[in-house]
Amino acid sequence: MLDEHDIAEALTLLAQNGDPVSIYPSSSTNVVLGRIKSVHPELPHFTFELNEGEFIPPGEATFVAWLRSSKMQFNLAYDNWTPVPDQPTIIPLDFPLRCLVLNRRSSTRLETPLGIYYMASFVLNGKPYELQLYDFSAGGVGMRAPPRDTVGLHVGRKLQRVRLELGPDTVMIADLEVRLSRTFRSFLLGEQVQIGCQFVNLSPAMQEELTRVLQELNASRQR
Repeated sequence: MLDEHDIAEALTLLAQNGDPVSIYPSSSTNVVLGRIKSVHPELPHFTFELNEGEFIPPGEATFVAWLRSSKMQFNLAYDNWTPVPDQPTIIPLDFPLRCLVLNRRSSTRLETPLGIYYMASFVLNGKPYELQLYDFSAGGVGMRAPPRDTVGLHVGRKLQRVRLELGPDTVMIADLEVRLSRTFRSFLLGEQVQIGCQFVNLSPAMQEELTRVLQELNASRQR
């Protein structure tokens, strides 16, 4: 995993779930425990909270956590892991340059092709929304739009009867739940909000149709 937005999404999920993170310092045999406290909404920074009494010795350290059904790990190195003033367990850190993900999720994920804009459209509290899809899988979809077009789409929000364009001739109607909301800045598009959603109550027939579409798109890209 090399993309900054993918890394931000993974770290944000770990922070939201409060999942434990084990740290393996290269200079010590002791395992340091803690969790990701927060992720900056725009910049590639996050804060890490150590368990009470823990500390990270100088040098390189490997961070390991379980992200859903996958094992995620990355390396960071600091001469001095400096905490926030008056908060000895809170350490501000930069994103790693890359993350290693083992046993990746079983749902095949595809990014929408360049130059082709698939859309998700729905109505929430009487207001129509239309957001661009940037990836989709058997487990959910990723959408993005300017902040003014994502008002009200907070984590936990249920979206009913969302119209999804999953190909030139394929449209699905599905219920979604917002699982991730993150602001970032795009060089071409300016400030954007990344919205990650999970399918809710997907019928067996719809699951089969989605799997078929993913297989066809994946096959077409390998030709």
